Amino acid sequence: MSGRTHVSACPERTCVGCRERSAREGLLRVVVIGDRCVPDLRGTLPGRGAYVHPRPACLELAVRRRAFPRALRVQGPLDTEQLRQVVGRTAP
Repeated sequence: MSGRTHVSACPERTCVGCRERSAREGLLRVVVIGDRCVPDLRGTLPGRGAYVHPRPACLELAVRRRAFPRALRVQGPLDTEQLRQVVGRTAP
């Protein structure tokens, strides 16, 4: 035995809204399909993903900062209506 403890790693991601690091399980993955930001609830949609806390404040901050087009590496504005509906439903 080497004496090392075996600790499982917890993947961390950064919220594009508030820029805080959190565990991946606490964030909502967002991908782009066409010109829309789509929530990836199961985490299996193909393509580049961005992460945001499922809170209206973080979502509004990300939209105001134009963080989704930058993080997802696409040109032009993106429709976030579907994302707003999901975040509004999960907000406490």
